[in-house]
Amino acid sequence: MLFKSLEFKNVIGQKVKIIEIPVLEEDSTYKFMIQARLQTYVTSLYEEKSLKKCYSFKDYLKKIMKWPDYERLFKIGELKNNA
Repeated sequence: MLFKSLEFKNVIGQKVKIIEIPVLEEDSTYKFMIQARLQTYVTSLYEEKSLKKCYSFKDYLKKIMKWPDYERLFKIGELKNNA
């Protein structure tokens, strides 16, 4: 899976970077959901005055999405024989 990143300045002028944003195909069933969640995430970070400069969108999705949807989105498979 391909990932992209986004960099912007927040309300106080600090650079904020969001990494691990999944790039989805146009016909993906998750495309709208990811766009809406990314917009919500960017809005919340824009208004936040924190010392952290780099955020992972993948970790954010792991916290807020249902696990079966997260697995389907990132196609996480179980390893065979602990390999």
